[in-house]
Amino acid sequence: MIEYREFGAELSEQIKQIYEDSCWRAYLGDDEKLRRAFERSVFVYGAFDCEKLIGFVRCVGDCEHIIIIQDLIVLTGYRGRGIGKALFEATCGRFRDVRMVALFTDTADERSNGFYRSMGMEPAERGGMTAYFRK
Repeated sequence: MIEYREFGAELSEQIKQIYEDSCWRAYLGDDEKLRRAFERSVFVYGAFDCEKLIGFVRCVGDCEHIIIIQDLIVLTGYRGRGIGKALFEATCGRFRDVRMVALFTDTADERSNGFYRSMGMEPAERGGMTAYFRK
């Protein structure tokens, strides 16, 4: 049975394994930076199979006007079981009074985009918005 609970940077080795599993290598070069990112996040909520971390959602923001889902990731072998949906819904429930929940994902990632559309998320353009970033 999958258990859901908040956790923190103390699970950094398991966190890194999940990023590696999904080829999210940008997080893997600096352990201290990764630890600080998790410590400074406003919400880190994980899915556990026994004591093994198998997926998580990590959010940043001010908890009043905006929450950004920074990461929502599930180990490859556990995908398709509703774990991502449960993590997403827990986040939306936790921040139901926040004006906006936002996230970024790759435009070419059909699986990710399909998932977020199925969760009721809309592309920024539909809200009369655009997004900018600095490389």
